[in-house]
Amino acid sequence: MAKWNKNDIPDLSSKTALVTGANSGLGFETSKELARKGCQVILASRNMKKATKALNQINKLIPKAKVQVMQLDLASLTSIKEFSAQFHLAFNRLDLLCNNAGVMALPYCKTEDDFEMQFGTNHLGHFALTGLLLDILLATENSRIVTTCSLIRTKIYFNDLNWEQSYSRWNAYGQSKLANLLFTYELQRRLTSIQSKTISVACHPGYTSTNLQFAGPKMSDSKLNQKFMSLANYLFAQKVEMGILPCLYALISSDVKGGNCIAPRGIFEWFGYPQKVNNRTKKDKVTAARLWAVSEELTGINYAFSDLNNQR
Repeated sequence: MAKWNKNDIPDLSSKTALVTGANSGLGFETSKELARKGCQVILASRNMKKATKALNQINKLIPKAKVQVMQLDLASLTSIKEFSAQFHLAFNRLDLLCNNAGVMALPYCKTEDDFEMQFGTNHLGHFALTGLLLDILLATENSRIVTTCSLIRTKIYFNDLNWEQSYSRWNAYGQSKLANLLFTYELQRRLTSIQSKTISVACHPGYTSTNLQFAGPKMSDSKLNQKFMSLANYLFAQKVEMGILPCLYALISSDVKGGNCIAPRGIFEWFGYPQKVNNRTKKDKVTAARLWAVSEELTGINYAFSDLNNQR
């Protein structure tokens, strides 16, 4: 794939994409590059004021951009269901679903539905969203579901998913990101079982400088941690323009197959141009299936693959 970059993106004027967390950082830059190539892009965001600002920025840079905003709070199953209902009314195709939004290393708090915030937002929110949009995805030929994971992955704490016994913000974040990866692989296995042309792909941006690193320290009102993150970003992080390449590659490249994971090719996958990577998580089918069952139970969203495939 050599040094694949945004200049390798083909014309996307026939495509429709949905990007979560599109108002800033990786989501915004990804949306901008998709729009630049003619893609119709839905900017899904919890904060409509910030989303509208992002929309105006894209329209200013790309006057003919086909972009619009829709409100989506991944920390609320009610919001996700309302979003899905509105999306179904407005669109009959979805080529690219970019499960990008996330929170990182927050002080302990819960979602509207009483889930630990990082697990609830990063994993369960996207699990529910994907399930509710699966009928449109299956009806759109060669559609893709790309879910952003992370270099930071711990384990799934099935005995205390909501961290009510004790809480470690970084372990909780690592759990949510491992869940994203397990979800990607299990989803692909289930898509393969019905011989669907829709594929599920994972990606991660390496160590990229965004506002994500500062959310936790700001919520904790920790000036020291904010300064530490600023220094770490300055010394080690790559720019957002590079950080979005694995996601864009996963969304667009004809070389990508279902179950692939795309990451930076630099040392420890911290930075660099995109490449396909292998990890042991793909082989952990038992944990993935268990997490899937728990996720369906917690969200109330059941993926009826055979029924959906028969509707195509």
